[in-house]
Amino acid sequence: MTPERSEDDLPEALEPAEPSRVDDRGAAGGADATLGFRVRDKAFLGHRPEPGLYLVATPIGHLSDITLRALEVIAGADRLACEDTRVTATLLARYGIKRRMTPYHEHNAEESGAGLLAELVAGKSVALVSDAGTPLVSDPGFRLVGLAIEAGIAVIPIPGASAVMAALLASGLPSDAFFFAGFTPQKQGARRARLTELTRIPGTLVLFEAPHRIADALADMAAVFGADRPAAVCRELTKAYETIYRGTLSTLAAEFAAMERVRGEIVVCIAPPPAEAAASFEDTDAILAGLLQEMKPTQAAQEAARLTGLPRRDLYARALALKAPR
Repeated sequence: MTPERSEDDLPEALEPAEPSRVDDRGAAGGADATLGFRVRDKAFLGHRPEPGLYLVATPIGHLSDITLRALEVIAGADRLACEDTRVTATLLARYGIKRRMTPYHEHNAEESGAGLLAELVAGKSVALVSDAGTPLVSDPGFRLVGLAIEAGIAVIPIPGASAVMAALLASGLPSDAFFFAGFTPQKQGARRARLTELTRIPGTLVLFEAPHRIADALADMAAVFGADRPAAVCRELTKAYETIYRGTLSTLAAEFAAMERVRGEIVVCIAPPPAEAAASFEDTDAILAGLLQEMKPTQAAQEAARLTGLPRRDLYARALALKAPR
């Protein structure tokens, strides 16, 4: 475990300064006290970054998990765009940064994005942060990045905290190859179909899941990937109640099904398939049963054939058998 660095070890570029207001943006380049920030009991001069779109990673829980470079960009950029100003305000208060924020989220992405792009085209610097973690992972920042690239604007990543990487490291599962699949669909049929698409991925799978759906999702994962597939459920990473559950998908599904209530943000990691099973289809009936909850037998057979490569005629016959009353 790497010991925490003392304030005396801070880079020389971050010069101590007297506390000051940081509402005004200074000129690019030189140090400016009005763009500063505080780390514990010391204040540091800031720098206005060069023009461009900065994708700034913020803590996923513990507010100390932010880089000095991220603080400089957040404090000094001409515009700070964020998902929720209330969430970002907590981070700013922790580091003594006082400045205006521009909401940029799923519901105003088109209107707010146009304004941010106009500032970028005009030669301004824009820092984009999400509520937690790295921007563009399950948030609308991807659209703004695409527009910026089309306009020839520099896009600069400011790396830092990531729930995906934190969960992968804590899971104890292979990390040499992994695939992030985001959130699974809410309905069981669509969820099982999506999981089936992932059965052949030759690496550790990393998924986000909502706490109220985790028990059902784990049960579907056990049905699709196999009950004995090793996995880990990482809850509230870097927060006070951080908990890592490790075991097979079936044991984890049973454990979460027995819980009265699950809270917090959840990341699920699933071990790669056995080498001999990577290119095979394991549970046809489970997939068909899930699809039949939302589709007619003909459609279910067609979708299952697309997912598995098995003959549609055989799958249709099996779908009819599963659909028949017992």
